[in-house]
Amino acid sequence: MNIKFAFALNNDNEFAKKHFGDSDKFIISEWNGKGFAEFVTEKNIFKDSDNDVGEHHHGDKNKGEQIVRFLKSKNVKVLMSKQFGRNIKIINQHFIPVITSSDDLDHAMQKLPMHISSIEEQLNQTPENFKLVDLRE
Repeated sequence: MNIKFAFALNNDNEFAKKHFGDSDKFIISEWNGKGFAEFVTEKNIFKDSDNDVGEHHHGDKNKGEQIVRFLKSKNVKVLMSKQFGRNIKIINQHFIPVITSSDDLDHAMQKLPMHISSIEEQLNQTPENFKLVDLRE
């Protein structure tokens, strides 16, 4: 089964130490059953869309819905980040959230193959049953 992942990174190509929707960019890659291929970088144009009169509000529903629409248009099924905020209630209705403690994308991706079968099982569930996959050490 091919599965598209979106990884939430900062501009230094490390996992952002903030919520998924506040990352600088998303790296989208497809698991092809043997490894990851076709890396595409997408700037997170939504990261500041939850500003309201100059104040930053986490968990803005509109921002979460914009990110969902964008990533669904890219056929993404799994999101990986260091943190998820209140919008995880929206996220796990559409995607499988994966949390990592790693800063390094390559390191995190090396751990993912051991969890692909459980991710595939979840993808066969109804979306409202998607559960957080915790890869923190």
